[in-house]
Amino acid sequence: MTAQSSQSSRPSPSSPGAQPFRQDVAGDPWGLPPDVADTRPLPADFLWGGAVAAHQLEGGWDVGGKGPSVVDVLTAGARGVPRRITERVEPGEYYPNHEAIDFYHRYREDIALMAQMGLRCLRTSIAWSRIFPRGEEAEPNEEGLAFYDALIDELLAHGIQPVLTLSHFEMPLHLARSLGGFRNREVADHFVRFARVCFERYGDRVTYWMTFNEINNQMNVDNPLFLWTNSGVTLQAGDDPVEVMLRTGHNELVASARAVVVGHGLNPALRIGCMISSPTIYPWSCDPQDMMAFAVANRDRFLFPDVHVRGHYPAAWQRRVEREGWDLGVQPGDAEILAAGTVDYIGFSYYMSQVVRAGARADTSTSLNGGMPNSVDNPHLASTDWGWPVDPVGLRYTLNMLYERYELPLFVVENGFGAVDQVESDGSVHDPQRIDYLRSHIDQLKRAVLDDGVDLIGYTPWGIIDLVSFTTGEMRKRYGMIHVDRDDAGQGSLERRPKDSFEWYRRVIASNGAQLW
Repeated sequence: MTAQSSQSSRPSPSSPGAQPFRQDVAGDPWGLPPDVADTRPLPADFLWGGAVAAHQLEGGWDVGGKGPSVVDVLTAGARGVPRRITERVEPGEYYPNHEAIDFYHRYREDIALMAQMGLRCLRTSIAWSRIFPRGEEAEPNEEGLAFYDALIDELLAHGIQPVLTLSHFEMPLHLARSLGGFRNREVADHFVRFARVCFERYGDRVTYWMTFNEINNQMNVDNPLFLWTNSGVTLQAGDDPVEVMLRTGHNELVASARAVVVGHGLNPALRIGCMISSPTIYPWSCDPQDMMAFAVANRDRFLFPDVHVRGHYPAAWQRRVEREGWDLGVQPGDAEILAAGTVDYIGFSYYMSQVVRAGARADTSTSLNGGMPNSVDNPHLASTDWGWPVDPVGLRYTLNMLYERYELPLFVVENGFGAVDQVESDGSVHDPQRIDYLRSHIDQLKRAVLDDGVDLIGYTPWGIIDLVSFTTGEMRKRYGMIHVDRDDAGQGSLERRPKDSFEWYRRVIASNGAQLW
């Protein structure tokens, strides 16, 4: 049984007979019984917010001096239909990120709606190609810098703290096509210069930063989307995909560490973190072979955060590199750089869990459900209409595992439910399944903080407003609590309207998490 072969056997949350998202387990010796509504608030300084990314909502892909990015050559796709990467922006192709939801021109309106919801922070990104259109200019693009000045000031004026990611799949296309992306060490220098410009320009107003979004996604070398969007890399004939990924990743880890050192040197008060994709991994059974498959899967999943946090490569990976004879392009002084530039906190995305089984083989070339090569379906979980297993308890498990492993503050910077929404004749949008998903995950998050002692900075569900789906390029796969009138063909008025989840989340924030039901 593979993650693909049995997909249709799992109920979806919207199908008859689907199980509710909340998972009641018998007995919890560490806190409240699971069937008791938790009315305890979170700490007063907890950052409730929302998450977006520049390339998925800003639009304005060729205005304000912005250059094309690696995402600007991604066509639209759908479930089971991968997005294509074109050589350049081709006439006649539809690129959904080009206009997205036009946040570039509508950010004031959107921030006002977020303020009505009570957001205390907004996690977004600075589009690298808006600051350095080709990536290697001598001077940054002032018009791009001024846009983010205005955006940051607007957020702060509404009491919303910016949380900024430096590289969220927005590398200038020129660096990818002309220099080969991060497989070329020179690109690390360009990234550090970009980071310095951002820290210098915005560091007086922005405390929380992350260097690379979901840096570990590219470990799925079977899917070309990840190496391309994370790193601007395409595989060539004769390449060893894992060796290329590790060389690319090494250059990014060095770039991240250098950026941390630069940021702390400019302003010691900055809190600069990493950002990883962190779906929970379970073993299929207690068979020792399954347990070893589970251990190896976690070793792979934590390679990048291990280096980010500990400042060196784990022993098992060092041994594998030696055994395979891979060349990571390590330069003199890299070990010292990695040790000096460890992160202040760990940001991570959590959407689902997955199960690994010894000897299984899943098709990961088109799968975007978080599957490992030996992943199988979990018969205990329902899944979304896009095949993503729904596992609230897995979030608590992940929070505990990350905190025990690294002993650093954590930040849930993505968690959300992609679904098709229906606009009623009166303009309302009822999304009880989204509320159920978010409620059940926040409930488990609270238990991790209040019962298990996890140090958690905040929670920013993805995406607080409807935007272009990264994995498929669709608009119909909606995550937001604010509906945007836009379809998969790029048609619609772009009108914004709150969904039922908007008011529900407003009450959650106002009660500091005490009022979930």
